[in-house]
Amino acid sequence: MKFDEKWTYVASVSFGKDSLAMLLLLIEKGYPLDEVVFYNTGMEFECIYKIRDKVKKILEDKQIPFSEIFPPYDFEYKMLEKPIKHRDGSISKGYGWCGNKCRWGTRDKTLAIKKHLKKKYFNGYYEYIGIAVDETSRIENNKNEKKLMPLVEWNMTEKDCLEFCYKQGFNWEENGVELYSVLDRVSCWCCSNKNLKELNAYYKFLPEYWDKLKYLQSKIDKPLYNNKKTIFEIEEELKSKG
Repeated sequence: MKFDEKWTYVASVSFGKDSLAMLLLLIEKGYPLDEVVFYNTGMEFECIYKIRDKVKKILEDKQIPFSEIFPPYDFEYKMLEKPIKHRDGSISKGYGWCGNKCRWGTRDKTLAIKKHLKKKYFNGYYEYIGIAVDETSRIENNKNEKKLMPLVEWNMTEKDCLEFCYKQGFNWEENGVELYSVLDRVSCWCCSNKNLKELNAYYKFLPEYWDKLKYLQSKIDKPLYNNKKTIFEIEEELKSKG
């Protein structure tokens, strides 16, 4: 990877395993790094915020600027209350679940980070993004000369990233449970891309988040899981299995 001293280099992190491994290795390997950016939806797992605070201390010691970007709205307001006007003239409340084909939260995150970087670095910038080498579809979808994928360059898989983070003393523990042992991705806890295995894990190990999902489902007509099952239907199935 070649670097241009005239340009700015920014790492976009979520503090999940991949972006965290990327950030720690960028620092370890001495790659140019002018800023670290975190988009805070307010709907992250509590362990994400604990990792953020731990990393902020590392960045302070290295004198690397850190920026936390927030949505221009309350996440739950846009999910549940924001007036949405449809083509037929009707108006409904809220976008509902974020995920699958309706990834409004992801779109807002991308636009907010882009706006922040363009405003701050109008002379040009490169953005490091934490995509692992075995995430082939994400690699294809993010091909852009301004986006750099160091994990791909280093041939690091998702498993490699998790193991590296563990060795560096980081974990994603909640209620005594390591989240990556029961969840495929530690993204926003209300993401409707969660599969049945993950939702079962919520029910069994993460009752606090399960109750939060039930609250949101009580306000949203659309089923949480794959547009087919509400959180209440899934709960009844789990109860019947004992």
